[in-house]
Amino acid sequence: MEHYDVIVVGAGSMGMSSGYHLAAKGLRTLLIDANDPPHTSGSHHGETRIIRHAYGEGREYTPMALRAQKLWRDLEKETDRKLFIPTGFLQAGEPGSAMLTEMMDSAAEHNVPMEILVIEEIRRRWPALALPDSAIGCYERDSGVLLCEECIAAYRYAALARGAELKVNTRVTAIEPDPEGVIVTTADGASYRAEAAIVTAGKFAGPMLQSVGLAPPLQPIRKTVAWFPDENGQYDAGRFPAFLFDLPEGIYYGFPSIEGSGVKAGRHDGEHRPAPTEGPLPPFGSYADDGEDVAAYVQRYMPGVSPKAQKGSTCTYTMTPDEHFILDRHPDYSHILLGAGFSGHGFKFASVIGEILSQLAANESPGFDISLFSLDRFGTVPRKADDKDGTRNIF
Repeated sequence: MEHYDVIVVGAGSMGMSSGYHLAAKGLRTLLIDANDPPHTSGSHHGETRIIRHAYGEGREYTPMALRAQKLWRDLEKETDRKLFIPTGFLQAGEPGSAMLTEMMDSAAEHNVPMEILVIEEIRRRWPALALPDSAIGCYERDSGVLLCEECIAAYRYAALARGAELKVNTRVTAIEPDPEGVIVTTADGASYRAEAAIVTAGKFAGPMLQSVGLAPPLQPIRKTVAWFPDENGQYDAGRFPAFLFDLPEGIYYGFPSIEGSGVKAGRHDGEHRPAPTEGPLPPFGSYADDGEDVAAYVQRYMPGVSPKAQKGSTCTYTMTPDEHFILDRHPDYSHILLGAGFSGHGFKFASVIGEILSQLAANESPGFDISLFSLDRFGTVPRKADDKDGTRNIF
């Protein structure tokens, strides 16, 4: 049986970053993934993700966002790949919006450069926007867009260059912890032992954590995004920012047209369709209402965009009840680390979350207060009655 310092189960955004940071510490690291990342079966595809700093979902995230930005820049330099486009970021909504208020408070508390804009200034800078007269905005010039598949590919390249090993298209079938370490078994019958394990399994996190005796409240859901033609070039990335609008109709987010790709937009809230835990997601267009609400949104607030989508895509959010992450140790096996429940807003943090999980695996203290992400907030996380020995077959 091959022996490693750490095994990472699930090598998507959080897992691949963890593998890189572990290997950078000189730890013998094995990453295992059921697919071949980057791929289209999880949460890290779709070309782009927003990275923003003053955080409307909670000011506790802001120091992590700033560290994540630095780490993405470091990865760009190390791999000589373009990963970040500095488009700026505009968050807008009604005065008193909880997200806007928290964003302003986050900026003030952590000294994040940000402009607060009245509607007249928003219209002057971005005349292609038709927001309500009552809207205000918060603009971060230093934020922008991450190229998500490129980010995964860069971490994969850098992790392997630093000595990590990666097994792709390999399903994990069992995780067997004991006080001395962990044994991970795969569908091809191979087993691997390590001193510690990191479980970053995306939509498979629920079954994976059941395999080590836990059942935290995780719900994978299917979400859609669509790309709309930029008819007059008004939404080009050279002149238009990434955005998030907390409007009466819902919370919508999107991206400028990058190299003629069209405006990409999605809805963060709204209907939650369960995602299958096995097999591919139903593709865009499988449901009659796929993209309808986003098309209505762009037609109303971005009149220079054609409301007829030129393409669409699906991805998975793995939700927790409060939409905060899970970053913690197993309550019974402290050498098993959990990274799960990223609830549709986790990708931007992948660089720093990998760093944090690698620090925990190496028994180092992370430089952040991660108590917000503790399992304890759910009360006593149920153990599976038939998992007292810590083992379970996953599929």
